[in-house]
Amino acid sequence: MARSETEPPEQEILRRWEREQAQLKANVIEEDTEEWQKDSTFAGLERVGGVDLSYVKGNDTVACASLVVLSYPDLEVLYEDCQMVTVSAPYVAGYLAFREAPFLVEAARRLQEREPGLRPQVLLVDGNGMLHHRGFGVACHLGVLTGLPCVGVAKNLLQVDGLAKDEQHKGQIRDLQTGGDVFPLRGTSGRVLGMALRSYNKSTKPIYVSVGHRTCLESAVRLVQACCRYRIPEPIRQADIRSREYIRKHLSSPLGCTSPGPGRKEDAEPKH
Repeated sequence: MARSETEPPEQEILRRWEREQAQLKANVIEEDTEEWQKDSTFAGLERVGGVDLSYVKGNDTVACASLVVLSYPDLEVLYEDCQMVTVSAPYVAGYLAFREAPFLVEAARRLQEREPGLRPQVLLVDGNGMLHHRGFGVACHLGVLTGLPCVGVAKNLLQVDGLAKDEQHKGQIRDLQTGGDVFPLRGTSGRVLGMALRSYNKSTKPIYVSVGHRTCLESAVRLVQACCRYRIPEPIRQADIRSREYIRKHLSSPLGCTSPGPGRKEDAEPKH
């Protein structure tokens, strides 16, 4: 369809992205598809991947895309791929995947070419899955495009479908007494969009887990908890550490040279 003469280019991009999201969303599988997921100890799971993008401080167009693969259950790094990328797509709330996912899909493709035996059996993604404005966040996007089971893990609550950081939510967080405690994120629609998880005894801040692709929510939460040595699950934590270190080495810059990028700042409204 030709663009209307009065429709700005930005609106055309958003319309195209929304159509693509809807088409890809139809392929999301919200249930376990792997044998290891059905075992209480995840017997058969040997490799867990983590992905992250870290931006050069003060520059939201230059970033390092990182993919790591860790052994399970030992959580030792088996593979890492860090590459500087130029991010040209605009940042728009709810469409983060169109800005970042292509670089992470490419990293997964490189892994398949270089070390197919180290292909992860599941990916943990720094961002949301079905906990999203249209039920299709970056973890869903990556899952559908790579074909891998994916789990979304966000540091902040995305306030959609009536979810809010209100007094009720703060009270539920206070009730999380120990690592492994959870409460459901039920929207006004009545649907459970994800789970808030206290992932680490020494952290009072929960993380927010949601289905990406080829997993049920219960399995996703159990896996994330099993991968946590600290608040952030180790595959994502290692991807973040290594991408930041790569930027420091690549730019020969001081320690303060990285940024979470638009929509990823801990103290900002989350946009995943």
